[in-house]
Amino acid sequence: MLTNEANKGLQASVDGFAHEHIVVGILMKKFQNVSLVDLPLSPYDIIIALKNEDKETIIRAQVKTSQKSISFTGGTRGGVDRTYKSDVKTYTQSTKTSDVIIGVKALEDCGFDLYFIPTILVEMLSPQKSISLNKVQLFKNNYEILKRCYDREYIHEFAHKCGLV
Repeated sequence: MLTNEANKGLQASVDGFAHEHIVVGILMKKFQNVSLVDLPLSPYDIIIALKNEDKETIIRAQVKTSQKSISFTGGTRGGVDRTYKSDVKTYTQSTKTSDVIIGVKALEDCGFDLYFIPTILVEMLSPQKSISLNKVQLFKNNYEILKRCYDREYIHEFAHKCGLV
């Protein structure tokens, strides 16, 4: 029989995997060409291929289950087995590892809010390791942020408007 703490860890692990699939489904309905990444050591979970006129942009997205805040870190274990025994160390997401962090917040009505946090912004906020959902309400379900996550000037202006930088 699992302890209460083990049950919480198991549920957190299940939620993480489920949220990755839910985000893929939501984004697939909107953008069509979206896929989970089946690379266990990858710093991102999802690839989104956006077609803009005659050019395709690939967005690497990391999914994070979020209740009160969105974590900017990766490389740690969640779930039942939280002992991490490999040489991989905790790292902060950056433009080198992914293009956007997608915070997933489950709603009481079985719906979901998606918070799109470009890694350009994560780098601007360094050394900060997370951000409160209350501070990023304008990022919630804001697909323009997702589509323009590479646009440093746009992200900086948007973050300034939100009072983040």
